[in-house]
Amino acid sequence: MTGTTKQNSLKKEFAEIGTTFRDGDWKTRISYLILGFGPILRGQFAKGFSLLAGEVLFFVYLFRFGLGYLAKFNTLGTVETQKIHRKTVYGDNSFFILLFGLLTIVIIAAFIFLWRMNVRENRNEEERLKAGKKLPTNKKVLASLLDDNFDKTLLALPCLGIFVFTVLPILFMICVAFTNYDKSHQSPTHLFTWVGLKNFQSLFSFGGAGFGSTFLKVLLWTLVWALFATFLDYFLGLAVAMLINKKGIKFKKLWRTILVMTIAVPQFVSLLYVSKMFANDGLINATLLKWGWIKKAIPFWTNPTLAKITIIVVNIWIGIPYMMLIATGLLMNIPADLYESARIDGANAGQMFRYITLPYMLFVTGPFLLTQYTGNLNNFNVIYLLSGGGPQSLSMAGNAGSTDLLVTWLYKMTVTDTNYKMAAVIGIMVFVVTAVISLVVYNMLPSVKDEEGFQ
Repeated sequence: MTGTTKQNSLKKEFAEIGTTFRDGDWKTRISYLILGFGPILRGQFAKGFSLLAGEVLFFVYLFRFGLGYLAKFNTLGTVETQKIHRKTVYGDNSFFILLFGLLTIVIIAAFIFLWRMNVRENRNEEERLKAGKKLPTNKKVLASLLDDNFDKTLLALPCLGIFVFTVLPILFMICVAFTNYDKSHQSPTHLFTWVGLKNFQSLFSFGGAGFGSTFLKVLLWTLVWALFATFLDYFLGLAVAMLINKKGIKFKKLWRTILVMTIAVPQFVSLLYVSKMFANDGLINATLLKWGWIKKAIPFWTNPTLAKITIIVVNIWIGIPYMMLIATGLLMNIPADLYESARIDGANAGQMFRYITLPYMLFVTGPFLLTQYTGNLNNFNVIYLLSGGGPQSLSMAGNAGSTDLLVTWLYKMTVTDTNYKMAAVIGIMVFVVTAVISLVVYNMLPSVKDEEGFQ
C-alpha cells in the first residue's frame, strides 16, 4: 500500500466517523462515549453489552494499573530500590515499566479499534432500520458465532495466544534494543533507560569495543553454513533416493530403514555423542593414534576451519535421510512416459536427470528449499550441541566463537553475558536477514512465478 493510498484510507475513515456522528440519532451519538449504548437501546443486547464490557474493562485496567506504568514509560523509572537502615525501600522496576507500559499502549490501540467497531455497528444498524429491515435477534446473533461467524469464534483463542506468547515478546525485544539493559543495569536495584540508536551504532562500529567486525564474520559464516547445510543435503539426499529407487537394487527397505534410524534417535543424544567422538581425546582421535595413522590428535573442534568443515559433514549425516524420504515420494510421481520418450530420443541418464528429474524436483520442492534455508539460518541444535559455537576467539566481541551462528551468538549474549540490549539488536538483525532472503528468493521460485509451468 502506497503512502497516498494510506492517506486516502485514513481520510475516508475520519470522514465516515464524522458523517456517522452528524447524521446519526441521539443513541448513536451517545455511543461515541458509552460503547454499546445504541445497540442496547435497539435491542441488540449481545453486541451492546459486549462493547460496553470491553469499555469498562479497558478503563478499569487503565486507571487501576496501566496509567502508572505508562506515565514512567519515557524514562523507564528514576527511583532505584535501596536499603536504608537495613530496610529495603522499593523504587521503580524498569523491566515491569517497559513490559506493562508496552502492554498498555497495545491495549489502548485495541480499544481504539473496538471504538471504531462500535461506531460502524451503530451506522450499520441505523442504515438497516432506515431501509425498513429488522435487526437480527439476540438469539440469531449468538447462533451466528457457531455458524456464519464460526471462523471468528474458532480463531479468537489462538489469536490471543499468538499475541501474548509471540507478538508481545517480539515487541518487547525490539524495545530492549533501544535501551542499555545489561548486567550493569539490572532492575530494580540498577535501572535501565532508553539510549536510542546507540546499540545499533555499536553493532556496526569497527573500532574499539565495537561489534562490527564480529557481526560480519558471524553473518558470513551463518549464510555459508545455511547454503551448504541446505543444498548439500538436498542434492545428496536426492542422489541417495534415486540410487535406492533404481531398478536392480536389492534390500531397498533395509537401506531406507538404516537411513531413517538417524531420524529416530533424538538429536540431543546423537549430536552430543558425535561431539565427544570428534574431541581431542575422543574415539576417532584415539583410534587413529592407536593405529599409528596420525602422530597427534586432529583438532576437529579447536581449529576454526576444521570445526566448520566437521559441522557441515556431520550435518550431511543428519540431513540426508529427511531429503531421501521426501525425494522418494516425489520421484515416484514423475510420469514414466517422460523418461521413455527421452530414451527413444536418445537421451542418456545425465540428460534425463538435467532436463526431467531436476526441473521437476526444483519446481515442486522450491518452497521446501526456502524453508530449509531459513531454518538452517537459525539452526541452533546442530551448532550448539556439536561445537558450542567454539573455538572461542579473543579477536571476536561479545563472547562469540568461530562457529557461532547469529542465533547461537544471541543465546550467548542472553544467557552467558546477560547483555540483553545487544542480544535484542542481534535478534532484530536475524529477523531482517531471514525476512529479506525469504522475500527475495520466494519471488524467484519457479513454482511461484509460473504455477502452471510444469503441468
